[in-house]
Amino acid sequence: MLLRIPELLNAEEVSVCRELLLQQPWQDGHLTAGHIAAQVKTNHQLPRDNMIAQQIGQLILDKLGRSSMFMAAALPLKVLPPLFNRYENGTAYGNHIDNAIFTMPNADMKVRSDVSTTVFLSEPDEYEGGELVISTAYGENRVKLAAGDAIVYPANSLHRVEPVTQGVRLGAFFWTQSLVASSEQRQILYDLDGSIQKVLATDAHSEAARSLSGVYHNLLRMWSQT
Repeated sequence: MLLRIPELLNAEEVSVCRELLLQQPWQDGHLTAGHIAAQVKTNHQLPRDNMIAQQIGQLILDKLGRSSMFMAAALPLKVLPPLFNRYENGTAYGNHIDNAIFTMPNADMKVRSDVSTTVFLSEPDEYEGGELVISTAYGENRVKLAAGDAIVYPANSLHRVEPVTQGVRLGAFFWTQSLVASSEQRQILYDLDGSIQKVLATDAHSEAARSLSGVYHNLLRMWSQT
């Protein structure tokens, strides 16, 4: 599933976040890459302990908690705090697959990366290149969204960020451990939830919606990893 969440952050929030982020001391992205990923990663990132990054990350998490689209698609169990990257002057991130397991900061807790999310913090016309390219069974999807929009996709997808040849591309990225590990099963649940909502929109007392809701929760109960 590739899901665009429009306006996760509004224009004012994006403007404030960008102004603060551009003032921070960025570090070489190699420092947070694994051995293989480091060979194709040339961007810059903010350290996880950067206070501004933590504050903006919390804003993003708060917004996600109120996003019905994200909750329905990701079915989150654990969400890692967002990290922030910066691309400019030809920097890029070549083809890679994200690590399967991460450690929650300041906690002895492992997080399985089922779902990846990128939040765009620069407008598409402010930089050249920089597309997030996600490979699927149906080919490559090139993603370059408006500032404040987010893209949600399976963490086991091969993906890359094209070189940014002009301007600056800022973004946030993070991973979610889902209640349902299988991306195919999450897709079925998301589609079923959407159908239920459509039925309820036309008939709030629909017997069919109640029946479909029972099927949804029985599938979630069957597939849940908790």
